[in-house]
Amino acid sequence: MMIKRTGLLVGLAALPAALLTVVVSSPVFAADPPAYQIDLAPLNDSGSTGTALLSLRGNALTVWIKSEGLVPGQPSAQHLHGSTDGHDFQCPDDGDDTNGDGVLNNTEATVHYGDINISLTESGATDAASGLAVDRMPVADAQGKVSYKRTITVGQDVVEHIKDLHIVQHGIDPNDNGKYDFEGAGKSELDPKLPQEATAPTNCGVVKGAAVGSVPIGGVETGGGVEGVEDRTSTGVVTGAAGAAVVAAAGTLVLARRRPAPAAVAKTGDAA
Repeated sequence: MMIKRTGLLVGLAALPAALLTVVVSSPVFAADPPAYQIDLAPLNDSGSTGTALLSLRGNALTVWIKSEGLVPGQPSAQHLHGSTDGHDFQCPDDGDDTNGDGVLNNTEATVHYGDINISLTESGATDAASGLAVDRMPVADAQGKVSYKRTITVGQDVVEHIKDLHIVQHGIDPNDNGKYDFEGAGKSELDPKLPQEATAPTNCGVVKGAAVGSVPIGGVETGGGVEGVEDRTSTGVVTGAAGAAVVAAAGTLVLARRRPAPAAVAKTGDAA
C-alpha cells in the first residue's frame, strides 16, 4: 500500500497547481455522468470566446458556461439551438450575412444553427418562448465575462440528441459604446423594440463530435446545406472542465498509480 501511495504522490507533484485543483475537486471529472464539451467561437467580429460543458444525469441536464468578450454590464441571451430529429446543424460564420449589411443577424444564422430548443435563463422558464427574456439572462461583468451554471429538466428527445444541440450567446457592440443601442446596427428583426445589437449572435459552439451519425442539414427545415464544415469526428465526451490539457495531466496521475512496484518489494504488494 505504501508503494502505491508514493506513486500517487509523485504523479500529483508533477501536476501544475491549477490543474491539480481541477483534478481533485471538479465534479465534472466523475465518469458518471460524462460531460460533453463545447468550445465557443466568435461571430460578428465580437472576439467573444468561451467553453461550455453539458452533463446529463437521467433527464437532468446541467449546463456550465464560462465565456468572455461580451458587452460589459449587458445581458447576454443564450440558448441551446439545434434539432432533436437528428439533423446536423452547424455554427455559421460571418460570411453568412446574406443581406450584406455587415451584421450576421439571428434570422440569417438560424438557417445554420437551428431554432431555439432551450433558453438558458438563470431562473424561471427555459422554453423557446423565453428566448428574449433578457431580464432572466446572465449579465456580463465589468470585464465582459459570464459564468453560468444551471440544471434543467429536459425531455427524452434532448437526452437522446444532446450531440445535435449547441450553444449560442447573443449581444454585440459594433459601435464600441459599451451598451446595446439602435445606432450601432438598427432594430432587431426579431423584435423592433430591441436593438439588433442585443439579439445578434456573439459566439457559437457545437458539441465535439456532433456531426457523427447526424442527418445532413437541408430540406424544408433548414432551407439549404452548409459547405466547408469543420471536421468533428471525436467522441465528444470529456472528463473535466479544463479539457484536453487536464485530461493529459490526469493521465500522468493514472500512469503513476499503475506503475509496477520494484521486484525486490513486489510481494508486499443540482438542481440549480
